[in-house]
Amino acid sequence: MVAQPLQKNHSLDIYEKEKSSPFKWTSVSLGEVAENAYRLEASVYGIDSRHARMTLDACKWPIVNFGITFIRNAFYLGRFKRIYVDKKNGVPFILPSQITEVHPKADKYISPSTNVDIENTKVKKGQVLLTRSGTIGVVSYVSETLNNKSLSDDVIRIETKEYSGYVYAYLKSRIGRLLIETNNYGAVISHIEPEHLNNLPIPNPSPILKQQIHSLIEESFKLRDASNELMDKAQSLLKDALQLPDIETLELKTKQFDKNAGVLNYSVSLSALDSRLDASYHMPIVKTIEEHLKKTAKEITTIADRRISKEVILPGRFKRIYVEEGNGIVFFSGRSISELDPSDKKYLSFSQHDQKIKNELTIREGMILITCSGTVGKTAFVPSHWDGWAMTHDIIRLVPANNEISGYLFAWLSSDYAQSLITRFIYGAVVGHIEREHLLKVNVPLFDDAGIQKEINDKVLEANKKRTEAYNLEQQAFAILNEQVIYAQKK
Repeated sequence: MVAQPLQKNHSLDIYEKEKSSPFKWTSVSLGEVAENAYRLEASVYGIDSRHARMTLDACKWPIVNFGITFIRNAFYLGRFKRIYVDKKNGVPFILPSQITEVHPKADKYISPSTNVDIENTKVKKGQVLLTRSGTIGVVSYVSETLNNKSLSDDVIRIETKEYSGYVYAYLKSRIGRLLIETNNYGAVISHIEPEHLNNLPIPNPSPILKQQIHSLIEESFKLRDASNELMDKAQSLLKDALQLPDIETLELKTKQFDKNAGVLNYSVSLSALDSRLDASYHMPIVKTIEEHLKKTAKEITTIADRRISKEVILPGRFKRIYVEEGNGIVFFSGRSISELDPSDKKYLSFSQHDQKIKNELTIREGMILITCSGTVGKTAFVPSHWDGWAMTHDIIRLVPANNEISGYLFAWLSSDYAQSLITRFIYGAVVGHIEREHLLKVNVPLFDDAGIQKEINDKVLEANKKRTEAYNLEQQAFAILNEQVIYAQKK
């Protein structure tokens, strides 16, 4: 770090040097050092964000204030104490951590008696969402999937004057994200307010470019909506074919409450212990689901059946060695398993993990992924744009027997009913785990009517195809934004 005046007309030269340098560096004026209590730690001055501002200095398009040019309104709710209730009596509530998911579904429900106007908590189509605390700067776009869903006060709702898709793309870009996370001097901030967005610098390209980017983002989210609709139809067909009541209804039937002891209780015969003494393994809901399937399915088999799966892979633990983008394979964790474009992508060294990448870590289109540690049982169906990427060892890779069963199998494993059959195997006092052998024992129902099973399968396959189409459109928008707007240099 060099303590010298930073001259704006040298910004492009500095940026070009930074790209070719193995070190992160910046220039800091003596005045800035004095304003920061003479601290000399590099982290105080946000090197990456300062380079982001240099990049915009070199941009050929006018750099304008975000608030004045693009924002019609930006706001969030006042804080309110949430009262959570069960699904039957509550309003679906989407958490900030879920807004980037392709198909977010409420895990929590707030009571209508909560001291807040429920209607005001709902987001509206066309809004751009931005998390303001905790992990700040996470961006999403409100399409049909999120429209009218209730969100917390930790999310800023941005209503734009026009070109909301362009605004979304810019805020999600690397440059936009860095500028949101830091102040004018590059210092990292842990909390943002709507007024912080007013002076955020943003390129203002030609209306043609803004409209092109906006249209691509709009179409991308329409494809996600269509994909989610197909997934929902597949789940509905599955539920109807197996004559399954709501999972809440089944759970209510299985609860046995001892009024004297004041606890839920149930009995298990010695023959049914299966060498497991943990109560969660013997939850009555599992037996209720299995007994119901016996009545409505043609046959009940397991994932171990060769008609169902070709292979089930659980990589062993290993020490990861990361490299810069372009020098390794894309690698992401189970935290991003529900996202279209995983937000925590890193790059794993080919040279250090060659055999493990080839034999265990690489995921392929059509695989079904199941989280097996921490939050157990989250599922994903690998789309074609993930093909050849790698994932953490905390994910079980299930290779379906063929394309005629893969979509149906995913529909079943992602259902509430299969979730109960999977999570029963969890072991571990603090962090829950399941093993490959546990997943092989999970029941899979097969139908009398092969036509219904095929229809479910085909809808899931079509939904997955649309997700890749949505991803490709968003990547086109980012390519135009980067090449023709942000990094388009002055002549």
